[in-house]
Amino acid sequence: MAIKFYWYPNCGTCKKAKKWFDDNQIDYEAVHIVNETPSSDQIQKWINISELPAKKFFNTSGKKYRELNIKDKVNQLSEKEIADLLSSDGMLIKRPIVTDGDNITIGFKEEVFEKVWK
Repeated sequence: MAIKFYWYPNCGTCKKAKKWFDDNQIDYEAVHIVNETPSSDQIQKWINISELPAKKFFNTSGKKYRELNIKDKVNQLSEKEIADLLSSDGMLIKRPIVTDGDNITIGFKEEVFEKVWK
């Protein structure tokens, strides 16, 4: 599977990650995370691949996250409920998410991208 880069074009972190891919001449398919919000099943696959707690997939600095008061609810939600909630609105998902089907990164840390995507 080719590298899929799930991003929101107005997001500063996403722009840095995109620039890193472009500067390193790494091919990827850009997917607008709000216009093409991943399904609950897709998000559950990502959670399994990442081996991270499901709540790490939330954009905790986002307006929607605060409006829905998710911080107070997240620890009572099952992994499936979290995936369902995330798939309901792309703005709830931490970004960018980059995956090739075997590997996944969430957010942008240059040293992580160097290790995983180069």
